[in-house]
Amino acid sequence: MASNDNKIIDGSLFEKMVLGAAANLHENVQVVNDLNVFPIPDGDTGENMYLTLKGGVDELPSVKTDSLSEKASAVARGMLLGARGNSGVILSQLFAGLAEGLAGLKSADVNEFFKAMEQGVKCAYKAVAHPVEGTILTVARESVEHACSKVTADTTAEEYFLDVLEEMKKSLEHTPELLAVLKEAGVIDSGGAGLVYITEGFYKVICGAELINNDINISSKKALDFSKFDENCVMEFGYCTEALVRLQTCKTDVDNFKVEELVEFLESIGDSVVAFKSGTIVKLHVHTLTPWKVLAHCQQFGEFLTTKIENMTLQHNETIEEKPKSVMPKIKRARRDFAVVTVASGEGLINTFKEMGADYVISGGQTNNPSSEDFIAAFDEVNADYVFVLPNNSNIILAAKQAAEIYKDSNIRVIETKNIGQGYSALAMLDYSSFDADIIEEGLKENIKSVVTGMVAKSVRCTTVNGVEIKKDDYMGFTDKTMLVSTTSKTETVCQLVDKLNMEEKSFIIGVYGKDALDSEKEVLFNYVTEKYPFIEFYAIEGGQEIYDFLLIVE
Repeated sequence: MASNDNKIIDGSLFEKMVLGAAANLHENVQVVNDLNVFPIPDGDTGENMYLTLKGGVDELPSVKTDSLSEKASAVARGMLLGARGNSGVILSQLFAGLAEGLAGLKSADVNEFFKAMEQGVKCAYKAVAHPVEGTILTVARESVEHACSKVTADTTAEEYFLDVLEEMKKSLEHTPELLAVLKEAGVIDSGGAGLVYITEGFYKVICGAELINNDINISSKKALDFSKFDENCVMEFGYCTEALVRLQTCKTDVDNFKVEELVEFLESIGDSVVAFKSGTIVKLHVHTLTPWKVLAHCQQFGEFLTTKIENMTLQHNETIEEKPKSVMPKIKRARRDFAVVTVASGEGLINTFKEMGADYVISGGQTNNPSSEDFIAAFDEVNADYVFVLPNNSNIILAAKQAAEIYKDSNIRVIETKNIGQGYSALAMLDYSSFDADIIEEGLKENIKSVVTGMVAKSVRCTTVNGVEIKKDDYMGFTDKTMLVSTTSKTETVCQLVDKLNMEEKSFIIGVYGKDALDSEKEVLFNYVTEKYPFIEFYAIEGGQEIYDFLLIVE
């Protein structure tokens, strides 16, 4: 790599740095995924961080100037919406703070850039209610503090990022000393590792390397087959229309702009509507036969930062899995007082949650964490004054909260359910009769206190967690992050796990069967519980979830 004595970072270089970071992380996604404390096949930190960063990369083409500030803002905007998992949300906040620090700058010297990175660290820490050291937060903070202490008027960008990178690696290696769970499992922090690969990508680009990621190409698209829509065709599917609109004070009351009124208009001319406001920018998406009406309507309130109009017949030529639906005017749900948005994986669990009263179930969970934008779309769909959110996974809570901060058309209340059992318990006792959002919220929080959720999954490596020795391909039984048992047999593990859940103090148990659970294994569990604990009521759900062969909801 060629040496670079440049002391200035402009928009063009920053774009290359972000692309290089995405390429370097993409190449090491599985390495980061495998740094999972629990050795189950749900390690998705690398994937979450990569998809979050890719959300920022996808926004880069919208910036037509070489302004560093505009490039950084676009990346941050895309990452905030695309953020997945706790590490992804923290990463998006690092870039959001960086963009704040670079506001108004067409380019930045090293001194200005490191101050912006300091702002990024501050934003990341603020995003977490109870910051834990020994995580990506520590790796970011210690490296930035160290490198910033060494900056002089003569420091080049290459020297600065080398200092950041070297300190990040030292900090990452030290994370097990700060988090006992990492030390016991014999791993370093996965989020911190992802950040190291991102920074390494920055550094390589600054040194002159060209990093290529075949998963990302912002300069070109697959060639469209225009023969799919010739002179004899009749428009059936309409146009996929997207826009970023900057609200203008000379055209509208920016602070009091009602996104729900825009949604109502868009739904009158199309479907698949998503629209939300972030600051003074409105992002919208609609499938419509009349895209010109979208442009004319929105220009009453501001001016376009970006627009995209694509013939969906041609789009379909690039998409194998899903046929575009005909554009039909969508009947908007009547505005309601209350609604519940929740998350589940597996057809059986999704249907169960709907039957229990969930208004919208986002398909997701382990290895498939929904993004902040997925939550925003759900909030828009349920159309309620108050929306109660049940994430049902500790790694999804931050994305739900970030979406709640962005969305302004409803009062969003995130109930911090950390597993499927807590989500089930909350829905089972859902009560709107008070018509008071505060009382309903407290009721949901109270409902989840007494439930215990046990999980059974197969180990992907040898390790020790909570004093339990685990071998590769053994089955593990645990609750949340507490390992309780591990054996070579799936049925022996689930039965031993039942015994660890203090059944004498419980009233019922629900066995949620995973996608790969055999009928014979289900029968073993049923017989074991009903014979050993005859005073316990046993219920079964064909959950269809992946990763977990059995989920045990005990209350």
